[in-house]
Amino acid sequence: MSSETYAYDTRLNILHAVGELIDVPALVAANTHPWYNQTLCQVNDSVVRLGVVQGEYHWHKHDDQDEFFYVVSGNFLIDMEGRTIDLRPGQAFVVPKGEMHRPRAPEKTVILMVEGVGIIPTGDA
Repeated sequence: MSSETYAYDTRLNILHAVGELIDVPALVAANTHPWYNQTLCQVNDSVVRLGVVQGEYHWHKHDDQDEFFYVVSGNFLIDMEGRTIDLRPGQAFVVPKGEMHRPRAPEKTVILMVEGVGIIPTGDA
């Protein structure tokens, strides 16, 4: 993992166990950070994360795992080499493993992510 520090509120703890109700709107309403990422639960070998984001993340990649993004509300952009994926509510995209990408949100945006349980959100060194 990189020794760089980032101005993100990334919470890797699993907030809910299997069988617990997850109140996503309450978590969104309680958030005050511009780039918030909370692991909601684990489903088999993957985790589901909630992102409440606005602004830019940094360029990074995940060498061994794909990354799924689903937009609940707002506008989410994923810059990739040579193109930008523009996601609106109800749309989703999978960033292939090893692909450099930079997520951005020009407005407050709520996303759900599905990733392998061992993924490092800030990317692989």
